Amino acid sequence: MEESLIACVWSESLYKIYEPDDFAVFERWLSYYVNNWANCDTLCNHTIGFFLMKYPDYIIKLKDWAKSPNRWLRRAAAVTLIIPARKGLFLNDILEIADILLLDKEDLVQKGYGWMLKAASMSETFVKGDEQTKKKHLDLVFNYVVKNKTIMPRTALRYAIEKMPADLKTEAMKK
Repeated sequence: MEESLIACVWSESLYKIYEPDDFAVFERWLSYYVNNWANCDTLCNHTIGFFLMKYPDYIIKLKDWAKSPNRWLRRAAAVTLIIPARKGLFLNDILEIADILLLDKEDLVQKGYGWMLKAASMSETFVKGDEQTKKKHLDLVFNYVVKNKTIMPRTALRYAIEKMPADLKTEAMKK
């Protein structure tokens, strides 16, 4: 655990000099060395998330990860987008990845994509005080959850609505 934390903190500290070829390194680390949720989240939230904000064309790779037999790649497809989601980025891609992961049986994957949806619903947006954009993101995520609540695993649903206003949470939880 200590070595992986050091590698993640170190790789994150280099975000200003990321280059496109770095993605293959991060993907290899994820495929071969990540074996628990803590390693997955530490590598993905900042290192790979920052990489995607710099090189957004690589988001297509996350959609491949979401279809992988490797549960850590599937979780990574979602948790990589937490920080970008908080910044109001990639909302359509977030919903597409949620669709791919919607019926995943792994609870850690369900928690990951629920967390991604929660982050998207709470978007800070780049323009501080842009309440219209914040409301739009909240509404889109809420509508997504309500549309899928009959098939969405309860774990993912609860994570997704955790920070929503009480009236929306109540509506989303109705049978």
